Amino acid sequence: MEITALNTLVVGTGAAGYNAAIQLKKLGVESVAIATEGVDAGTSRNTGSDKQTYYKLSLAGDNPDSVRAMAQDLFACGCVDGDNALVEAALSTRCFMNLCELGVRFPTNQYGEYVGYKTDHDPCARATSVGPLTSKEMTERLQAEAEKRGITVFDHTLIISVIHKNGEAVGALALDVQTGDLRLFRCKNLIFATGGPGGLYEDSVYPACHNGSSGVLFEAGATGQNLTYWQYGLASVHPRWNVSGTYMQVLPRFVSVSEDGKEHEFLSEYFEDEGEMLSMIFLKGYQWPFDSRKVMNGSSVIDLLVYRERVMRSRRVFLDFTQNPGRKMDYTLLSSEARTYLENAGACFGTPIERLMRMNQPAVDLYTQKGVDLMREKLEIALCAQHNNGGIAVDAWWQSTINGLFVCGEAAGTHGISRPGGSALNAGQVGSLRAAQYIAAKRNGAPISEEVFLRAAEVQIDKHEKLIRTFLHNGDTATLLFQKARRRMSSCGGALRQKEQISRALFETENDLTAMDRTCGVKSPYQLIQAYRLRDCLIAQKVYLFAMMDAIERSENTSGSSLCYDPDGILRKKLEETFRFTPDDGAAGKFVQEIRLINGRCVSSLRPVRPIPEKTDVFETVWRGFRQNGNID
Repeated sequence: MEITALNTLVVGTGAAGYNAAIQLKKLGVESVAIATEGVDAGTSRNTGSDKQTYYKLSLAGDNPDSVRAMAQDLFACGCVDGDNALVEAALSTRCFMNLCELGVRFPTNQYGEYVGYKTDHDPCARATSVGPLTSKEMTERLQAEAEKRGITVFDHTLIISVIHKNGEAVGALALDVQTGDLRLFRCKNLIFATGGPGGLYEDSVYPACHNGSSGVLFEAGATGQNLTYWQYGLASVHPRWNVSGTYMQVLPRFVSVSEDGKEHEFLSEYFEDEGEMLSMIFLKGYQWPFDSRKVMNGSSVIDLLVYRERVMRSRRVFLDFTQNPGRKMDYTLLSSEARTYLENAGACFGTPIERLMRMNQPAVDLYTQKGVDLMREKLEIALCAQHNNGGIAVDAWWQSTINGLFVCGEAAGTHGISRPGGSALNAGQVGSLRAAQYIAAKRNGAPISEEVFLRAAEVQIDKHEKLIRTFLHNGDTATLLFQKARRRMSSCGGALRQKEQISRALFETENDLTAMDRTCGVKSPYQLIQAYRLRDCLIAQKVYLFAMMDAIERSENTSGSSLCYDPDGILRKKLEETFRFTPDDGAAGKFVQEIRLINGRCVSSLRPVRPIPEKTDVFETVWRGFRQNGNID
């Protein structure tokens, strides 16, 4: 079996993964490589929105901003650790300017200011964008820099197990997805930048080529945190794409189609006031992710109505940009905010598609390039899993609870209940830089000896060699089992949750995971990746469903991105009779739920959030520490 020795193996070729490898090289760590199941796969390269946002400290205008102010805004999102928030704020400018220097085309005015705009949960217009594909451009520029620096990439390589010894990561076991062979990486450090667990849900806006590796990390013993907090948002089904921002601000018509082919303009059926309906559609572009606090008096009521049509009434739901919603388009009925915005954009005319072409032609072009003509076709949508605000618990250097195992990007659980739009892109760049800084200062050098490493890896090698033989012997079932698992998660573990359903799903998931060696099979070594994706999905589902059950049992209070509902009233006309709205008293945001897998059993705990460090720095003291060790401790 081939063994590769390195100081650090970075897992993932998204924006965070490439940046981690580049920063390690810049800091003098030469023995670095990247492993990925597919260079062109992943969320960073294959997703976006109408105007994909990057969030950073304000760098234009006369509105006051500061590192501490940004940290406080991140911290205020709830269940966010203050040290992570402070680091993300402090390094945001450095990481943003690094991207600019690499050629990412963030716009400036004629004086060089990086003019921003307000995004959700953002009081300071810190947001910027290069258009619908900001993260794709970031990834491509970072990839070019990695290639320029000669960083080796092991493509078609799926990490299936973390090798550890005495509580420290010492390497990884990988599957060559083209041949089905196993290979080993003997390393002093691992940096996982594999994104969120995108394979968990059927109704998902994650690109189909993205699955994540959360199950591998949980199986290794890494602690998860804030796992119940997701972002769910409206997205098109084919292709998978967020319909946020301008797609909503141009006021499309919402229609559902029942099995008999009959169309229902269901928003008009719910809203008695047409002006309120139009204003809520517009506001959905700002208040983008589903938010339990914005249901009865905010735009998240639209998410619930879409969910009710699609899931509870078994109707397909569409956006229609070719016709205006309601009886007659009357812009005077809009809220002053919506009317002023559309007037300033010169868009108080025509149909939704004409307004969209006026306000954001690239958003139209994007669907055209994906084979959808919004001028003629309706766009099928669903309430989809969009982003996991939780993930693996990390410290202020993005090191997990396992020494030598670092996690950055969406795989790290630093975001909490809610977050400003675009802050995930900043967090990925900051976390990968931070991990590189710590490794360069504290964990440089050679890995453990090959002899000691092989003894540590022996159990995992034997287990996975047996699993592979079993998968190849069983019938061709992996794809169907994967579809079943994802459908189950969407039906009970999404934005709408019901205790008995989650309990049943957890039981089924655990049974499916236990039975994999009997029920899961593939036809050829080339398809083993599907069996291992299923395995990772089931492990992650087990942990996430347990976290949801634990949260419901601890408190009936609703918070963040999910609501509990009354199963006896799901088809009543009024939403307040359908879903249980329990006021959030704010207490949830002060504590972090942590989950660990111990001997196959999930264990939960709560801890207070770590506060924002309060420290009065004296320049000379900081300078002395920086000269000595870079102030890395």
